[in-house]
Amino acid sequence: MNQSKSTNRLENVVNSVMGVKNPSHSNDSNINIQEFDGKAFFIYLGGTVLQISLMVLALSGMEWVVSQLLVENSPSWLPTAIASVFFAVLTLRSRLFSPLDNTRSSGRYQQVIRPNWAPPPLAFPIIWMTIGVLRVISSVLVWQAVGQNFLALPLIAFVIHLALGDTWNTIFTVEGRLGAAVPVVIIGPWLSAIIVTFIYWQTTMLAGLLIAPSVIWITVACALVYSIWQLNGCEPLYPTKRESEAEC
Repeated sequence: MNQSKSTNRLENVVNSVMGVKNPSHSNDSNINIQEFDGKAFFIYLGGTVLQISLMVLALSGMEWVVSQLLVENSPSWLPTAIASVFFAVLTLRSRLFSPLDNTRSSGRYQQVIRPNWAPPPLAFPIIWMTIGVLRVISSVLVWQAVGQNFLALPLIAFVIHLALGDTWNTIFTVEGRLGAAVPVVIIGPWLSAIIVTFIYWQTTMLAGLLIAPSVIWITVACALVYSIWQLNGCEPLYPTKRESEAEC
């Protein structure tokens, strides 16, 4: 009993930090199994581009903020402290920059049929929180290595990776498009994670080592998403129209 309460308490704390909501009943409409939803595709594309633009603008804003702190009497640690807080917010709350619905919820994962080897729901926020910490540290190391330049290529690649992950979350977690989620998780979060890790590694080896676990985890996530797609009907690998939309 005490162990169950401790587990629930841990789950609440982790979910609060990661912004994961408790499961709720899904109100999704049925999906037409054939017709391509072009409107949804362009919403995803436009939302991702807008999020990347806003995050790059935030990087630019931080460039100005830190430059104002580099005065003669300011503590030498202050820019690094501010950069660390900024990267923490950017990493853990990147969805704040997204115009798409990026609600974090374990409900979708609990509703679908999962393979026997699938991790329990609580594992996801814990692993993502750990990866988030590693992302923050590695990004600060890269920022220092490029001369405290927020608009450096490695950091721009990093925010692109975050935006692609948020869009995938919209497709899978929020809208339950299990088919479209398969190519998106491969082309988006997984491929961009490899690119970011490679660029970080070339910038400073330690940063590359610290962010490398995200590639391993997202590789596992790709296999899991593919297995879930297979076990739940193998709907088309593109966004399909909701039944209510197809009837209009």
